[in-house]
Amino acid sequence: MHQQLVVEKITSILEATDDSYDVKLTELLDSAKRIFISGAGRSKLVGNFFAMRLVHAGYDVSVVGEIVTPSIKAGDLLIIISGSGETEQLIAFTKSAKKIGASIILISAKESSTIGDMADAVFQIGRSEQYGKVFGMPMGTVFELSTLLFLESTVSHIVHEKGIPEEVMRERHANLE
Repeated sequence: MHQQLVVEKITSILEATDDSYDVKLTELLDSAKRIFISGAGRSKLVGNFFAMRLVHAGYDVSVVGEIVTPSIKAGDLLIIISGSGETEQLIAFTKSAKKIGASIILISAKESSTIGDMADAVFQIGRSEQYGKVFGMPMGTVFELSTLLFLESTVSHIVHEKGIPEEVMRERHANLE
């Protein structure tokens, strides 16, 4: 029962998400010198997953907040993952990156927000009204799982369009595990 509930809800969110986002996001990734990814809480975990997959696909990616993350510069891309677009720490990151001249993308459940107003592009996952309380999927689960699947689908698009063999991706995978 609960598996079906989760699958149906995520499917409805992804069906309501703009079909052109994977192409648009790929273009923005390809035009960036370097990519920085940030989120808070479970959205940060989704961002970590996406960052790892982008590294496997050959992109220069850093996760904001890690001890080895370099400074962001003009020409770089900051991807913020935030369901609300209102997380204070992420607003501060966005302001700093904007002042430096980096491009900003917000991936969010909302079309309009503080971060969205500063972003160069907003990728709204689903529609705002789809994010009411969902029994069995509390506290942001719908956004996080939908975003995870959207981003994994985008990586699938990248791998397919660029013809990146799995063997090449495997060579880029961490080997000190």
